[in-house]
Amino acid sequence: MSKFGTLYVDSDSFFHRMEPSLKLLVFLLWSVTVFMFLDLRVDIFLLVLGIILLSLSRIPFIIIRNLFIVVIIFNLINALFIFLITPDYGTILTGKTTVLCNLWHYSLTLETLFYLLTLSLKYISLMPMAMILIFTTHPSRFASSLNRVGIPYKIAYTFNIIFRYIPDIQNEFKTIAQAQAARGMSFGKDEKSFTKRVRNLFNLTIPLINSALERIDKVTNAMDLRGFGKYKTRTWYNTTKIKASDYVVLLVLIIMFGLFLSIKITDTSMFWYPL
Repeated sequence: MSKFGTLYVDSDSFFHRMEPSLKLLVFLLWSVTVFMFLDLRVDIFLLVLGIILLSLSRIPFIIIRNLFIVVIIFNLINALFIFLITPDYGTILTGKTTVLCNLWHYSLTLETLFYLLTLSLKYISLMPMAMILIFTTHPSRFASSLNRVGIPYKIAYTFNIIFRYIPDIQNEFKTIAQAQAARGMSFGKDEKSFTKRVRNLFNLTIPLINSALERIDKVTNAMDLRGFGKYKTRTWYNTTKIKASDYVVLLVLIIMFGLFLSIKITDTSMFWYPL
């Protein structure tokens, strides 16, 4: 969490100066491009490009490290469940069967392994641009930018609140976990039973939900007392000016998305498999 009490990391990179609504558009078109293809070549290209852009955003790696770990673990678990549920899906897509090994009652084929790798890289390739959007966008500037492009300020302010209160919920979770640990509830490796450890973590959800609802009630009352929503328009303290570089980025974005869209239209294959 930054000194602003949000996920925003203060810096002077190109992405920090970019128009927030443009960053949202970049992320949306990036996501559409990712899900248009089931192609390892596209996933690798977007992942490498995303990592390069992420390095230019000057976000300290220590801040995003845990998110990368969580995403990788999620992809491993997701790949495992897909294999257990549909172990021959790669064979169905390609019409080929190359058995690598037999695991219990399952046969791991090269085609399914290639499909799982493609699917995992698809999700991972979304992470760099999502991190750029989250960590380089000031919540107030983001809300004002959305309002400027025509989104009602009540909806725009919702994004402001979401960006601001994610760190608060994280801190509240840590506080509740520490309070429960002081009462003898274990969440770490000292608890030998994995099932009990998961149950203890699940028991944190009820006080966390209660705390979140109480916080929502306080914010709602505070906004009502200040007359939020009384007028059709409002002014903003923090704004970002549209610069010439933003128009250049928009032009490049349209060209790249048009290129990927034309490739998808001409190549109607559902799944790329080189062998």
